[in-house]
Amino acid sequence: MPQIIVLPHQELCPDGAAFDAKPGMSVCDNLLEQDIDIDHACDKVCACTTCHVIVREGYKSLNAPEEKEEDLLDKAWGLEPNSRLSCQAIVGKEDLVVEIPKYSINMAKEGHR
Repeated sequence: MPQIIVLPHQELCPDGAAFDAKPGMSVCDNLLEQDIDIDHACDKVCACTTCHVIVREGYKSLNAPEEKEEDLLDKAWGLEPNSRLSCQAIVGKEDLVVEIPKYSINMAKEGHR
């Protein structure tokens, strides 16, 4: 079973985390099941960028991003070449190391966190 390692995030996961992931389930759903409260303002339908993560290791084991996701990622805060919307990134067979960016568009607009 693959693992997801979450790098420390000041508010959502201060100590970082490591847990067994469920293959075939999105990174977002795996995080939420571990009580890592990643934003997902559009209710995980690929309509916003609030669940943006940076995949530091294991990127190639994820499903390929579709055009809609790639278009939305252009609006994400802190975009990097290995960025994904966690609601669209489906866990495969390899371990993942993910970083939740310090901010999301939602956090900046609402002024929370």
